[in-house]
Amino acid sequence: MAGYRVLIAVGNRLEFVTTYLGVLRAQAVAVPVNPRATPGELARMIADSGARMVVVDPDTVGPVRDAVALVAHAIAGEYRLDPDLLSRAVVPRVVVIDEDPAEGERSFEELRSAPLRTSLPLRDPERLAALLYTSGTSGRPRAAMLSHRALLANIDQVARVEPPMMHGDDVVLGVLPLFHVYGLNAVLGGVLRHRAKLVLVDRFDPQGTLDLIEDQACSVVPVAPTVFAHWRSIDQLTERLGPVRLMLSGSAPLSPELLAAFVERTGIPIHQGYGLTEAAPVVTSTLCSEQVQPGSVGAALPGIGIRLVDESGRTPAGEDPGEIEISGANLFSGYWPDGSGGPGPDGWWATGDVGFIDGSGDLFLVDRLKDLIIVSGFNVYPVEVEEVIREVEGVTEAAVIGVEDATTGEAVVAWVRAPGADAEAVRAAVLAHCEERLARFKRPGRVEVVDELPITATGKVQKGRLRNIERRRTPRLLE
Repeated sequence: MAGYRVLIAVGNRLEFVTTYLGVLRAQAVAVPVNPRATPGELARMIADSGARMVVVDPDTVGPVRDAVALVAHAIAGEYRLDPDLLSRAVVPRVVVIDEDPAEGERSFEELRSAPLRTSLPLRDPERLAALLYTSGTSGRPRAAMLSHRALLANIDQVARVEPPMMHGDDVVLGVLPLFHVYGLNAVLGGVLRHRAKLVLVDRFDPQGTLDLIEDQACSVVPVAPTVFAHWRSIDQLTERLGPVRLMLSGSAPLSPELLAAFVERTGIPIHQGYGLTEAAPVVTSTLCSEQVQPGSVGAALPGIGIRLVDESGRTPAGEDPGEIEISGANLFSGYWPDGSGGPGPDGWWATGDVGFIDGSGDLFLVDRLKDLIIVSGFNVYPVEVEEVIREVEGVTEAAVIGVEDATTGEAVVAWVRAPGADAEAVRAAVLAHCEERLARFKRPGRVEVVDELPITATGKVQKGRLRNIERRRTPRLLE
């Protein structure tokens, strides 16, 4: 049974950490969300989670107030939300950080100064600890249900890696967003486990973050792959990364060429991993490999099982690829609210990713079974973007795909069917509507307006043909 849900719409600041730990200590359920989400996205997550409290900072208080108003209008029948979401929706209390609360709201300071109550022992490790929104392997974004058991198990699995990712005397850069499972459990969880020092950074800035690494003598730097692209051309990079002993890359693939060039220039070891929100999140690391190999995401962490399954349900021969299935105490309990889509009775869960395992036990990612797009380490599911685009007048169909991008890993491109319409007007309308309705990383970087889209005999858009068109476009310059 899920406890009281607290939605956290706060950037990388100390109050996020204290709120998250306070919610877990109270054995309520933390719901961290992207602080840059739009009011419409926030309203959907507030309603879906049934959150009764939302904690906000000065950057998010406006969008959250708008979102809470939308939820109230939906409950009153004046705004449309999916009936399933509406069945769980309540109008939550807003708690504001560093701002004067409006009528009906409370200040964070008021909560912080409340008398401390003795916490109850955690009697059931399976108790729900956090809901983390992800695209899963299909459908619209939905929340993975992570128990105390799952979160603690992955922290322990990472801590058992040799050589260790963190020591107690390390200073760890906290630039990864805390609402993302990588920053939340792999970084914050690891820092708490080892009692290391965490330097929180609200936003990545190529020069400013390097200044902070120098000033704070950061020794462990966990980042998304896009950071290496931003840093690769900076002068005196090696000197500015002087305190760093280890860099960790995750949340999206890192190009082997970029990795090799960065290591050659700086001499700093970069270790990659593979993970998913549903695995809390780390599954493999090159720190577990016999030797680091180009293109590999490493071997499984202690306590995690990996197997491959082909289309017939059998183990592929040799190094043939197959769908990646994983097992371990770190796995989630299914998707909110009913626990559907979780591990099977045998404890294995199909990731939707395709890879192969070489003779040394290293995993190599090949493809994804679904259409998920990863932008700067964040998941973008095309269905969500397509639904927003179809709301634009004149648009009869939309197909969203991901294309390679040197800075963000992938970028979002929308192909829009608008027969006989003014292409420039439709393009401008789509971009404007997406800016209003979608978080920045989900918005199309380019919109192609056409009279017809390639379709199958059953009327389904052939996204493979659109991807082939994009591959032939070199260079791909997003507007």
